[in-house]
Amino acid sequence: MKILIGGKGKMGRLIRQTAQDRGHQVISMVDALNLSVLDMAEKADMIIDFSHPANLDWICDYVEENNCSLVYGTTGLTDEQKEKLYKLAENHPVFYSANFSYGVAVLQKLLATAVPLLEKTFDMELIETHHNQKVDAPSGTAKAMLAVMDPDNNYTKVYGREGITGARGKEIGVHSLRGGTEAGEHTVIFFGNNESITITHHADNRQIFVDGAMRAAEFLFGRPAGMYTMNDLMKG
Repeated sequence: MKILIGGKGKMGRLIRQTAQDRGHQVISMVDALNLSVLDMAEKADMIIDFSHPANLDWICDYVEENNCSLVYGTTGLTDEQKEKLYKLAENHPVFYSANFSYGVAVLQKLLATAVPLLEKTFDMELIETHHNQKVDAPSGTAKAMLAVMDPDNNYTKVYGREGITGARGKEIGVHSLRGGTEAGEHTVIFFGNNESITITHHADNRQIFVDGAMRAAEFLFGRPAGMYTMNDLMKG
């Protein structure tokens, strides 16, 4: 594939190296500050973006103008921006996920099985940890996990606790930790009477997300228009 990478940061550089190692051609790395590069670059078959929500507009414009595919992993999108992605997928292949780790995708499958079995008698808490440069909280992955844990929005989400909070209600506690170079950890704890269950996914480094993005791009290439997710990738 001829790949255009959105953003020029750490993730962008890892994606470039991994794509080249897998035999693909990276035609350019672009962000909002060097859009003029697009006028000189070859047309891409695929855009892979893990950069910043501010790049979404030019990315969508490029996909529409060049009829290419998009693998999108940037988090912190507004509802309006998410709607723009889904609109784009009506006419182009789009693979969208808050987390491209295969292990996280399996974790969400485990949660979908565990929650209906435990929610009536267990309390649920979610903790996510990331490096000190991450700009959004809670993480996009944590939000996706919450959607699995509470698909009908029956629980109040409590983002940290402070002061006299009173007895626990029908709620899910959500806690965001930030520090150092932590690539990412997500933990769900089910607290029952005299027992608890903990499910944790820990990312040792960003390479797992890059590998997932490349698998997604290779899966997406040549497919018809539509919105694809990690569930589609797991099905093969």
